[in-house]
Amino acid sequence: MSIKKRKIINDPVYGFITINHPLIFSIIAHPYYQRLRRIQQMAMAQLVYPGAVHTRLHHSLGAYHLMCNAVMELRSKGVEITEEEETAVKAGILLHDIGHGPFSHALEHIVVKGVHHEQLSLQIMQVINEELDGQLDLTIKIFTDQYHKPFLHQLISGQLDVDRMDYLSRDSFYSGVSEGVIGYDRILKMLVVHNGQLMVEEKGIYSVEKFLVARRQMYWQVYLHKTVVAAEKMLVKILERVRAIYREEDEMLSTLSDLDFFLGKFNGEMNTAALEKFCSIDDHDVMHAIKRWSKHPDKILSLLCTRFLNRKLYKARIQAEPFDENYIEKKKHETAEKFGIGMEDIGYFCFTGEATNTLYQTKDERINILFKDGTVKDISGIENALIQQNLSAAVKKFYICLLD
Repeated sequence: MSIKKRKIINDPVYGFITINHPLIFSIIAHPYYQRLRRIQQMAMAQLVYPGAVHTRLHHSLGAYHLMCNAVMELRSKGVEITEEEETAVKAGILLHDIGHGPFSHALEHIVVKGVHHEQLSLQIMQVINEELDGQLDLTIKIFTDQYHKPFLHQLISGQLDVDRMDYLSRDSFYSGVSEGVIGYDRILKMLVVHNGQLMVEEKGIYSVEKFLVARRQMYWQVYLHKTVVAAEKMLVKILERVRAIYREEDEMLSTLSDLDFFLGKFNGEMNTAALEKFCSIDDHDVMHAIKRWSKHPDKILSLLCTRFLNRKLYKARIQAEPFDENYIEKKKHETAEKFGIGMEDIGYFCFTGEATNTLYQTKDERINILFKDGTVKDISGIENALIQQNLSAAVKKFYICLLD
């Protein structure tokens, strides 16, 4: 009689996470999955919150743990989930972020132009699926919402998915920002399936409300903190400058990694060869490149890189109203004069933009509440002052970044 292989991982947020299925072991052991160890979950937030240095691998294991709990909870309420479906949905949550590139969202569409990380995740899943002789067929069906039980997809990707539950819990834990703490365990206990859709029991309304408010607070206090925005924009401007002056024969621009391909030859087609190159790059390649570029003769590039390495970032201001055009022009001219650069290049040193945070998008996804009498209501339609007034209103803020 063979003993079933089992492993436990000690996680600082949840305690012990159990892995006990051969397919899950195969995914975790795959080089494409192990790459997530080298990609930070919160990009540049560590420059403001020094503890926020956890990785995409931490997050995906945490989301996997919550998925295990969610499946167990739904089964206890009589929801039929076969062993095959259970393994598939767990594999799906492990792989949901595998398409993230260096520094996650900060450099999305910058390193690999025009390609979304979810599209890359799907392509990488398909590659791993071929290597595993089709063992991820059902996982891919669930991930792409092609399976006849929509609640399984909603557990991976929805307004109240275990991905969001983990990143809020984990990011607040590592950053030390208590506003992000949510009652994920209570929300999991309140999950229910009705007509194939994932819903929340009536008595879970307040936990869901707290979850939505915590999400908004984490966005303004952490993800869209003005210094985090400044650091991430500096990273973006560095890569934009490299692209603007890129020549293959310029050895000082060469990073000696597959990042070079995406800075130069990449034509937007993510074929097998390009995907393999993508899966070899991580945060370390970008940081190594920035160190090299800080010695580059291009004045703009070397200045941005040196400042980034030494945390001498843009000064950022965020406000509710757009900035006055005269004020922007004045700042641009002052900055150009200070650094001795032409107005054609001022966009690297002084620029504006906008940041948006929507608490709850009622258009595309819904959080449905199942009442005891069997009626179903979207949470935004429930008569509750806090939810109705603040839930689906988008909050837009405007920022200006400039070097001083």
